[in-house]
Amino acid sequence: MSIASNLERLQNEIADICARAHRNPGSVALMAVSKMHPAEAIIEAYDAGQRLFGENRVQEWQTKRSALADLFDPTRTASPAAQIHLIGPLQNNKTSKAAEIFDAIDTLDSAKTAERLNAAAQALGKTLRVLIEVKLSPEETKHGLAPGGLAGFLAALKPLGHLEVRGLMTVPPFDEDPETARPYFQQLRRLRDENLATCPTLTELSMGMSNDFAVAIQEGSTTVRLGTAIFGKRIYENI
Repeated sequence: MSIASNLERLQNEIADICARAHRNPGSVALMAVSKMHPAEAIIEAYDAGQRLFGENRVQEWQTKRSALADLFDPTRTASPAAQIHLIGPLQNNKTSKAAEIFDAIDTLDSAKTAERLNAAAQALGKTLRVLIEVKLSPEETKHGLAPGGLAGFLAALKPLGHLEVRGLMTVPPFDEDPETARPYFQQLRRLRDENLATCPTLTELSMGMSNDFAVAIQEGSTTVRLGTAIFGKRIYENI
């Protein structure tokens, strides 16, 4: 199937899930995760109407963006510009470049990284949208802030005027049974709700991937991150 037909099928699935969950389909964004896929695939998705994309690595996006500059140019008038979010771990030595080439960072989890991003965004004259990644899984391979540190982290971010905290993100342990992810999604939603009073912009929940996005939507996800279901098998493994 083509990228366009995959996107249409997934949008219809999301609409059906929202209807059953008594949610407005417009309240759930579909992020196309384009890691390990070429620029041509992103262009094809854009031509099919997709505007929100996610990449895992600063270096990989750097290699693609020159071929996609027009699509991601916020001043373009022919049609709406695409948006690109970093959804993989951010190393401190990549913060300046990340602030320059991404519209949002969805994996913020340390004060040092936040300070460096804020300084880089200030130098660029921009405000950078961020999500805080929370580590709810016991897996050592997962990244993120410990849930008990969220309130203090939000307080530390308040003085950083060039970062706009928009919500939370998490990656549960993978399991063939999507129901195993539900408690993690419920916990992230509770964390969001508990901290809304002190951080009113903390409204977004980025949770749910190809195997569990239906459960994520039922539990309040505002962004689902889908890659293979849109683009098919990854074209390359290393950049």
